[in-house]
Amino acid sequence: MGGVGYRTIEVSPIAGALGAEITGVDLAADLPDETLTEIRRAWLDHLVVFFRDQDLDLDRYLAFARRIGEPVEYPFVKGLEGHPTIIAVAKLPHETVNFGGVWHSDTTYLERPPMGTMLLAREVPAAGGDTLWANLYAAYETLSPGLAHFLDDLEAVNTSAMADISKTREDRRRDRGTDVTDFEAVHPVVRTHPETGRKALYVNPAHTARFVGMTEEESRPLLRYLCEHAIRPEFTCRFRWEVGSLALWDNRCAWHNPINDYHGQTRVMHRITLAGDVPV
Repeated sequence: MGGVGYRTIEVSPIAGALGAEITGVDLAADLPDETLTEIRRAWLDHLVVFFRDQDLDLDRYLAFARRIGEPVEYPFVKGLEGHPTIIAVAKLPHETVNFGGVWHSDTTYLERPPMGTMLLAREVPAAGGDTLWANLYAAYETLSPGLAHFLDDLEAVNTSAMADISKTREDRRRDRGTDVTDFEAVHPVVRTHPETGRKALYVNPAHTARFVGMTEEESRPLLRYLCEHAIRPEFTCRFRWEVGSLALWDNRCAWHNPINDYHGQTRVMHRITLAGDVPV
């Protein structure tokens, strides 16, 4: 079995820019190292990979995550009982705001932003609730040489306090029952991926407030341009969830955006965040 260059899994791209579905694997099983190596290679090649029909309890879900990276706690939401590194991402019928409902890369306001994120669908609406991803390698590589060169030397301030993303977690933050201060970190505007060596644009509309050495007002026009450029349709993919679907994406080179188009319905996901390094 296997796709092109794969022996133990099938890998089928879902869009031209990024995203691939992996079949022929049961993530609840004790997977051989060769299979894990191929899953990781597909993930690095496609930025986000998807698995369907995975029957995973919390322990097996966490066990698979540990084969990919180091699960870490999310700073603003308390984890599940007995599983602090797994959080519930839920939108209930009476709610109108969804968690993380804006284009972003996860928690770039941390000194060490996460390498990757996993999301496992537990309950999904009859229609709606899809997620979009964008390829930030492509966003960088299609800039003009002059702008790319200018950005190569810039750093940006990333903060957890920006309104568009803060309001999507207000209820969950209150549920934690503790006071969590806001976070701020400075990262390069263009980062070099530590595993692939490729350059990716590393700002995002949810967390990047300004360029270092510039005011927010001065930074806003260029940040707006970069953020609009990064989500050109040809740089994106879209995934429709089913119960048992699992996504694994690379926060170092991809954004995601959960679409909030299912008011009056329930959507429940379990999320695991994987530790990363300091962007360079």
